[in-house]
Order: sequence, then structure tokens, then C-alpha cells
Amino acid sequence: MPDYLPRLAELTVKVGIDLQPGQDVFVNAWDPVHADVARAVTDAAYRAGARYVSVLYWDGPAKASRIRHAPADSLDFVPDWFRRNITECTERRAAAVTIFGDPNPGVFDGLDATRLSRDLMPQIPEIHQLIASNEVNWTCIPGPNAGWAERVFGEPDVDRLWATLAPILRIDQEDPVEAWRLHGEKLGERARQLNERGFDAIHFQGPGTDLKVGLVHGHRWLYASFPTKRGAHPIVNLPTEEVFTTPDRNRVEGTVQATRPVLLNLGALVEGLRIRFAGGRAVEVDADANGDAVRELMAFDEGAARLGEIALVDGSSPVGQSGLVFGDVLLDENAAAHIAWGQAYEVSVADLPEDRAERERLGFNMSNVHQDAMIGSPEVSVSGIEAGGASVPIMQNDVWVLS
Repeated sequence: MPDYLPRLAELTVKVGIDLQPGQDVFVNAWDPVHADVARAVTDAAYRAGARYVSVLYWDGPAKASRIRHAPADSLDFVPDWFRRNITECTERRAAAVTIFGDPNPGVFDGLDATRLSRDLMPQIPEIHQLIASNEVNWTCIPGPNAGWAERVFGEPDVDRLWATLAPILRIDQEDPVEAWRLHGEKLGERARQLNERGFDAIHFQGPGTDLKVGLVHGHRWLYASFPTKRGAHPIVNLPTEEVFTTPDRNRVEGTVQATRPVLLNLGALVEGLRIRFAGGRAVEVDADANGDAVRELMAFDEGAARLGEIALVDGSSPVGQSGLVFGDVLLDENAAAHIAWGQAYEVSVADLPEDRAERERLGFNMSNVHQDAMIGSPEVSVSGIEAGGASVPIMQNDVWVLS
């Protein structure tokens, strides 16, 4: 089998973060099992001209111990050194790489949902500030490992996982950088079509789903290319298949059913998620497994039960075409259309006011959480609603039909 690791590392540096010579790089791995990927990215970054590369490893079992035993009033504590890992990255106008691929999300099974919801680490609010700054060229990449392969295939076959991810990441192609340039042009064209239409709302319809999502005034459809103030053009998710924008936090009505398991940023895996929205807020939440964790997460702050993002993905996605459930948001969100409750992305609203109260009046959602859930499938149609009420098909039978 080809050695895909160095190809992923090169793609991460050249396309994912579009590293600029002399930049520092912060590599954040979600588990120590990602050491091989972290080291390969570090080596590629130095060869591309990085000044210094910092590597930080998160550890799920250590967090589980905290949830079990730490004093309840300490669970929202975030140590200053951990915050500084993020804020220093922003201050130095550095590049940042996050490695996904949890080897064991079940480590949080059976833990008290209320206690688990209080500990946001490692997804702390400073990450949203980093994204909003436009100072940091950042990206997220997968880190194949035996535990993740076991969850996907029922056996710890890491080579099989690499072979599955290679076409999804386009690292099986002769020139992955050029392949990503062409892919970016396709996604950019979809965003352009939607922006030209200027829809007032998006309507999702399918089994268990009849959801109308109003769009905030000044919204822009984007894909995962976030240029920085210094001229870097990173692709912030590898892979990415979506175009996305910002909902109006007060104009979400109806019911929605997740079409894939939802791995919460807290760690819990949610099966069979169902939500009803009224007046923009999630007023009913049910699930076949770990529904309590969702309810607790949505109670974290005032914006946690409102939408901050919607994203469209059609059946041309190689993630979706794989037919696999990866149990990881980086992959699964690129298999199907999705929503996210919590913090909205500032970059997707033009002329966004600085004042928090003005943002709320506009309908821009703010929260210390941001959680994706997949709601698309071939049975779920997507339409754009014009200001006058006319409905225009965007996706039907998992095919992009808007032109």
C-alpha cells in the first residue's frame, strides 16, 4: 500500500494551512495515538520554512477521570496555560493544525451528563476567537489509528482506514494540490450561486424532518477557504465538501432528525437524535442514546440551543459515497448536509456589528459551544425560500440541482 502519511503531511502544510515562511505552527492532537501524524506534519512544516512547531496532545481518559472525580464547582475551570496555547497562536499570527480521529469516544459512556457538559475542554471559547480573528491560517485533518479503524470496520486495520481516507483526501491522486484547487473552484461556484439567489430561508424536508431555517441579514455562503489578513489561503477542513452560512437565531421552526450518529465535542456519541425548534430555540430534544448529553450541552448558555450554522453537502461527496459512518465530525459532516447549534461564524456575515447587543438584534447567534449534527440524506430535499415565499429546489435525491 502507498505510504499516505507523508502525502497527508505535505497536503496539510501546502493546502490545509498554506504555511507562510517564518510562521510558527501549533499542532493540537486529540489523542497521543496521533503522534505519527503530528510528527509528520511537524517535519513537513519545518521543511516548508516554519520557525517553530509546538505539539500538544489531548487525552480523553484523563478528561473522563476529571468528570468522575473532580469537585463539581471546578469542572468549568480552564487552566491559563491551555488558554494561552490558543491566544498565543492568534497573537503570533501563527498557523494551527488540529488532528481528529478519536480512538475511543466510548470513554465517556455512563458519565453524568450534567458534569460532562460543564467541561468544554479542549473546545474552549478562545478557539472561536481565533477563527474570527482572520489572523491564523488553520486547518483540521484526520489522524488514522487502530481504535478509530475498529469503530469503523470492526477490526483495528489502520492500513484499511488509510486506504479509505486516501480518495476522500485526494492524496491518492498524482497531484493532490491541483486536485484540491479544482475542488475548491467547484465549491466556490456553489457558494456563488447561492449568494446570487439571496434566499431568505432554507427548507429541509424528509423522513422525520420538516425544518425551515431563516438566514441572517447580510449572510454569505462560503466554503472552507478562510483567507487571512496576511495573505494565506488555508482550506480549514481536510476533507471538506460543504458550503455553509449563518442562520437567523430567531427564525428556525420545525422538526429535524439526524441521519448519522453525532459525536459531541464533549466526547459522548449520540444515536437517533431528534430535535424540535420553535421561535429559533430547540424546545424538544430526544435520542436513542445520550439524549441527556445533548440537552445538557444545549443548556450551557443562552445561545447553545439555537443554530449558528447550516451547511449543504450533496451526493458527490466521496465521504458520503464511501457508505461509512466514521463517528467523527470532521468526516461525517462532509458526508451530508448538517446544522450546528451554538456559536455562529463571523466570517459568513458581511458588515457584522462589533457590539454584542447589535449582533443579537441582527439574529447572529453567540455561544461558548458549537456542535454539528448531520441531517442530510438522499431522502432529504433542500429548497431555498425567496423573500416573497417562492420555493426553489437546491438539492433533490442527493443531487445539486440549483443553477
